[in-house]
Amino acid sequence: MSLAIFDLDNTLLRGDSDHAWGEFLVQQGAVDPERFARDNDRYYQAYVEGTLDIYEFLERHQLRPLTQHPRATLDAWRTRFVRERILPLITPAARALVERHREQGDTLMIITATNRYLTAPIAAEFNIPHLLATEPEEVDGRFTGKVAGTPCYRDGKVTRLKAWLEEYGEDLTDSWFYSDSHNDLPLLKLVAHPVAVNPDRQLADHGARHGWARLDLD
Repeated sequence: MSLAIFDLDNTLLRGDSDHAWGEFLVQQGAVDPERFARDNDRYYQAYVEGTLDIYEFLERHQLRPLTQHPRATLDAWRTRFVRERILPLITPAARALVERHREQGDTLMIITATNRYLTAPIAAEFNIPHLLATEPEEVDGRFTGKVAGTPCYRDGKVTRLKAWLEEYGEDLTDSWFYSDSHNDLPLLKLVAHPVAVNPDRQLADHGARHGWARLDLD
């Protein structure tokens, strides 16, 4: 039995859930449309380029809207968002990949920089029991806009995964990690079977040099 780890955005999903959530909030009138759309695109480009300041992004952009609306309103928006914006981004090939590992008896995990509030129902849609995601801080049931613990991004994914492995008594023997992004190279280099999924140029080049498997989930 192996550990099968999946990145979420642009890997299991044919798009970026966090960027799509920002667009959805603009459509709901939940944020200032001009400023938020501009920042949404700017931060996403920084992510693509590998220059993203994760704490600035989280506390000034991604997590801030969670502090500005009642939890019931956020929950209703999230339900609609998953139904209307996320489900169309899940391809049959992505579902088949997850099911193949499930049928082999592998332990399934999603690891993502996007926050848990947004990604927990997506992991549930795939019926993947383990989710490592950036944790938004909550106090008395309300989001504070700050991060709890280590953001699950770049080297932070390695930190979070190592803590999980120790907690659950697991290891990376015969492990798999599927990702599209060069931002995940720190973790891809640790697993037994790194797989580049619809990779960006930097990951495609690195994977080709090292003989990594490449997969198209479109």
